[in-house]
Amino acid sequence: MDIRERIRARGRTVRFAFVAAGAVALVAMFWGVSMLSPLPPRTVTMTTGSEGGAYHELGKRYREILARSGVELRLLASEGGIENLRRLSDPRSGVSVGFMQGGATGDSERKDLVSLATVSYEPLWFFYRGRHPGRKLEGLRGKGISIGPEGSGTRILATTLLAANGIDRDGTRLLPLSLHDAGEQLLSGRIDAALMVASWESTVVRRLLASEDVETVSFPRADALTALYPYLNKVTVPEGVGDLARNRPPADLVLLAPKTSLVVRKELHPAIQNLLLDAATEIHSGAGIFQKAGQFPAAESVDLPLSDAARQFHKTGRPFLQRYLPFWAAAFLWGLILLLIPVVGALYPLFRLAPALYGWGMRRRIFRLYGELKFLEGDLERSDSTEGAGDLAEQLERLEGRANHIQVPLAYTNLLYNLRRDIQLVRERLAARRGPQAR
Repeated sequence: MDIRERIRARGRTVRFAFVAAGAVALVAMFWGVSMLSPLPPRTVTMTTGSEGGAYHELGKRYREILARSGVELRLLASEGGIENLRRLSDPRSGVSVGFMQGGATGDSERKDLVSLATVSYEPLWFFYRGRHPGRKLEGLRGKGISIGPEGSGTRILATTLLAANGIDRDGTRLLPLSLHDAGEQLLSGRIDAALMVASWESTVVRRLLASEDVETVSFPRADALTALYPYLNKVTVPEGVGDLARNRPPADLVLLAPKTSLVVRKELHPAIQNLLLDAATEIHSGAGIFQKAGQFPAAESVDLPLSDAARQFHKTGRPFLQRYLPFWAAAFLWGLILLLIPVVGALYPLFRLAPALYGWGMRRRIFRLYGELKFLEGDLERSDSTEGAGDLAEQLERLEGRANHIQVPLAYTNLLYNLRRDIQLVRERLAARRGPQAR
């Protein structure tokens, strides 16, 4: 085989080695990321609200947006915020994300949950038939009032406000009606009043506002109530916004409104949290009757602290990698970076020492032969016989053969050539020594 063939064969061997090493490294990276820095889940479960309700409809929009990134969002209907809280607090439920109404979270449920953002106002509507219930709502005593079903945020807020005004169960019928049922029974006159936490877009709210048989309570002591219950906010429904032609409502209404938070379990993957915040920005950032454009999602912790991922998102926006790469590619690359940071930190000293160690190893292979050459040269100086010179010549030949078969990188060939030259010099001295003896 000529020199060119040998070079080409060596090149093929080197390329094969690089390909094999690359494949092994790629497999190792996938294994390392999946085991030590797990990728985001492909399926996430969200607890929403009743079928057809505002929370459930919002959940459908979140599901559509997450599906663009290859993440399936399963929606689980519920009776409302309290049931959502119960599911989120239970690690065995499989629920990772849900909507929560401000003021519904107790201390015992907070340890495993964090908030991503507040996403909207959810006003408390207080509709009634007949005479105005009075400044202290005393006219509601003994009446039939819908306060929402068990497990709903409406029920918690309604009972709190009624109790604060002295309206309790004695003589008053507090009915666990759903939003739809409460609206139908109030319009038909079967109940006297209904409290409901619902968005402005709710069909039931629009029907009740437009009805001339139903009026809306404007909370006269809203400032006192927001001071006593800090999770409540004052919002205004402008006169005529429900129906300009008939001027419904006939005057500005002051309502109380908790904020809705998007809540997740602490262990939910940060990449999924960022994806949910991306969806929240797309869904909730527009202007509405109660909020300005860009007001939501907001970095507010009403009942729960913000997650670390959410805090970073609100400061800098979408993570850098997710701005330029598909979601799964960005998630994998970020996991790889997190995996490599400690590895590189541990290996950095070795990387700095590696060239020196490699150079020492190459020189040692050559210097070892130099050591043997030095001994041969010493034996040559001490030898006086022709027989001894012949034995030295054989040893010198073997040493030269070993030197000719050493493979070293190009940077160290000068040392190898110097070794071969010095072997030749010793051979010439040996030949000069044997010449006079032969004569």
